[in-house]
Amino acid sequence: MLDLSHDAAPAAQAAPTPALVAGSASVLKPRINYKWIPYGPSRRRQMAAYAKRHYGKNGSDLKPRVIVEHFTQTTDFASAFDTFRSNQPDVEFHELPGVCAHFLIDHDGRIYNLVPVNVMCRHTVGLNDRAIGVENVAMSDSGVMGNHRQLTASVQLARWLRCRFNIELRDVIGHNESLRSRWHHERVPAFKQQTHDDMKPATMRRFRQLVARSACG
Repeated sequence: MLDLSHDAAPAAQAAPTPALVAGSASVLKPRINYKWIPYGPSRRRQMAAYAKRHYGKNGSDLKPRVIVEHFTQTTDFASAFDTFRSNQPDVEFHELPGVCAHFLIDHDGRIYNLVPVNVMCRHTVGLNDRAIGVENVAMSDSGVMGNHRQLTASVQLARWLRCRFNIELRDVIGHNESLRSRWHHERVPAFKQQTHDDMKPATMRRFRQLVARSACG
């Protein structure tokens, strides 16, 4: 049985007033809603054990070097959120912690922060110790790219995160590009070539072009 006794999370709260990124005269923080998933000591221990097995690292702290864009392959926000909050073994490798993402962007463009960005979240094999995960509620690449509100929000979030953490444009990638990332590394043989189809290179070339229109100051 999953122990959530110490995993209580704050209720969703209103986003703060948008603010300039430190050192930037051009990139504003987008409006972000906070809807934390349970991520207390038990899940932190699971994530630390995962990081030790897969990356040879101690602890679950995250220093972002990559932003990975995903789509949820769900039609609604609630089902994706419930998957992330449930902390169940994943369907591919049956390993804990369960999958999650730092951000989840709904069809209407509302951005939700689910996990603090200084904590690892399991969303991309080979990059979980270095990457912020951004999930878009959609069934396909075209579902994201064809939804103006969602795409605008996703681009704005990527711009802000890139500038906040000094992430290079080439390190804003799609899940399907994970194996090509210069930051990719994986110790477990069964995981070394694992990736997903979401947010392919052609999609991300267009996405990065949009992100690049606002440079960090």
